[in-house]
Amino acid sequence: MIARLLDVLLPTLKAVKADVAAKHGFEASFWMKQYIIQQLRTPGKALGGVYEPCFTALVELTLADYSGKKLLDIGCGPLGTLEWAGMTAERVGLDPLVNTYRLLGIDRHKMTYMQAVSEKIPYPDCYFDIVSCFNALDHVDDLDRTVAEIKRVVAKSGLFLLGVDTNHSPTIAEPVAIDWNISKKFSPEFEAEFERHYEKSSTSYIDVMRAKTYFDHDDPRPRPGIIVLKLRKVV
Repeated sequence: MIARLLDVLLPTLKAVKADVAAKHGFEASFWMKQYIIQQLRTPGKALGGVYEPCFTALVELTLADYSGKKLLDIGCGPLGTLEWAGMTAERVGLDPLVNTYRLLGIDRHKMTYMQAVSEKIPYPDCYFDIVSCFNALDHVDDLDRTVAEIKRVVAKSGLFLLGVDTNHSPTIAEPVAIDWNISKKFSPEFEAEFERHYEKSSTSYIDVMRAKTYFDHDDPRPRPGIIVLKLRKVV
């Protein structure tokens, strides 16, 4: 109910420059609710999930490909997305709500959390060997500035891994409408090693990948989809 109301009010919130604050408040309350539900079920347990397949099977990489690498996950949320990555030299989750997430037990996760927006990543040029962004690029405040920052912090010959919903109307939580040509925004600095388009048959990217529900672009019906990209920095 609240989400639908905020979606209706989104143009007004943007006009008065209150959309970002409303989005952050909505997202913080969403995760707080998830945390409370979990505490009622399993007291003392931190929020978490299984994310390694997104970084391996989904993008055709192995755990060995991450060995000794510096890894950044943009829009990581509070679920410990990089706990699996003990073989890396550095593993950082970046999110503007990190300080709020500390109330949810994220300090127990085996990774570094950095509070920052994707439009201003607080790391030097070419610092990370691999940057990922799963189910988060449509959540950012400024798509072009975020793309510029990704281009800046990925090392030469490094990778950018993207999984994102597309073909949906802007909402308070997902204010950016991503189109099927998102890969072109990363040109000429990046070249695609592969690009896959899926029907959104599930909220789980791994389930969609395993089902091989590829998006039928010949079907004219308006509906959401999912893009998965593996891009290599060549410039």
